[in-house]
Amino acid sequence: MKNQNFWKDRIRESAVLNPVDRIAEVLFGLIMVLTFTGAISASTDAREDVRELLWAALGCNVAWGLVDAIMYLMNVAIERGHSLTMIKKIHESRSPDEAGQILKGEIQPGIAALMTTAELNTLSSRLKNIPAPSKRQLITGTDLWAGLQIFLLVFLCTFPVAIPFGIFDGLEVAMRASNGVALLLLFIGGFLLARYAGFRPIITATLYTLIGVVLVALTMALGG
Repeated sequence: MKNQNFWKDRIRESAVLNPVDRIAEVLFGLIMVLTFTGAISASTDAREDVRELLWAALGCNVAWGLVDAIMYLMNVAIERGHSLTMIKKIHESRSPDEAGQILKGEIQPGIAALMTTAELNTLSSRLKNIPAPSKRQLITGTDLWAGLQIFLLVFLCTFPVAIPFGIFDGLEVAMRASNGVALLLLFIGGFLLARYAGFRPIITATLYTLIGVVLVALTMALGG
């Protein structure tokens, strides 16, 4: 029972989105919305047309979120399937050295180069003593929850950018305010991402913000 709980705990841990995943999903969603809000001034000045474009932006982010969530689940299943195959090979290996070489091929080269043959053999022996995870654990409820988080992150980031169009009557003012909100969120996301990665927060945040500026500038250059 303890060994089975080992795999359940590892699967549960792997399904939790790390800060990079969460922030990246928001940044991608914001960039997607910026391409729509920036195109508003380039294509229309009618309120009805603006509403249609905002609905299009919302629909695009819904589709993006669904695709991203589904691709995440597919990648999880593929990675776990590969891990099952690797563990099965280790269980079927004829010697500690053979098992160690199989394990070495799965470890990052930089880390594998630091490990001795004895250390690899010790780790592979421990894996042989743990039953392989069940194929029924390729996709779990925790994975589905992580996929839902991805969808919600991409979908919900649309609303702060759309709010100015419901507050301001002037289209130009609403568009500038919307772009400002999106760029501020890009800056905050880049700042948090930089702190997690150990980069310079201001420089990294500015870089992510400039991506949004370039997208807005491109759409405005086309007639906005």
